[in-house]
Amino acid sequence: MSDEPRPSPAQTSVAAVIPAAGRGVRLGPGAPKALRTLNGTPMLIHAVHALAASRYVSLVIVVAPPDGAAEVKSLLDAHELPERTDFLVVPGGESRQESVKLGLDALPPEYGIVLVHDAARPLVPVDTVDGVVEAVRDGALAVVPALPLADTVKEVEPAAVPGDPEPVVATPDRARLRAVQTPQGFDRVTLVRAHETVTENVTDDASMVEQLGLTVVAVPGHEEAFKVTRPLDLVLAEAVLARRRLTDGF
Repeated sequence: MSDEPRPSPAQTSVAAVIPAAGRGVRLGPGAPKALRTLNGTPMLIHAVHALAASRYVSLVIVVAPPDGAAEVKSLLDAHELPERTDFLVVPGGESRQESVKLGLDALPPEYGIVLVHDAARPLVPVDTVDGVVEAVRDGALAVVPALPLADTVKEVEPAAVPGDPEPVVATPDRARLRAVQTPQGFDRVTLVRAHETVTENVTDDASMVEQLGLTVVAVPGHEEAFKVTRPLDLVLAEAVLARRRLTDGF
């Protein structure tokens, strides 16, 4: 590692990596989840716009299906995107973790803060994106947007046969629990180290940083940053877009 002093997070450029290589099985057969449309526009384009809307983000890297980089590049070219933001498409891997690593590998050296965002969260508000970036700029190594839970949560013993009754083993204190969203924000060196060190499959990048023994902090998330995974979520997302068009002209 170089002995040169690293610039402070507040002095470095911000890039976003959007892994969009998944198939989206829970939404049923058809196009990959990220290419399903909301109001006639693919979810991926909504997600790209959401990240590019941040005044901090100057590069968005989209990690495409391994054999679909050209298609995704054509998709981006076909939609009007902010001119002040650069866009790059790279082929992804077989897992989300591998795809994020390939996106990190494509980052130019001047980017010291990295956001990782789910393409399936197409409606995240720009204030949430900015809040994550600002927490990293203030010195946090890893930041997640999160919401308190509305429901009581039960820990259960999973049933051997799906659908069978499951014994409840504990009721965690809801006040200490949060539902985590994206974009998750990172000091680049920390995230790269996590991807080089943690080999087991994980559900989010922040948990990889946790496994390094480093602190992850939570900032307020937003109810509109929900993940579109089921057909009902598509209906809700369309309703959010319709309300935005009425109130914001978006």
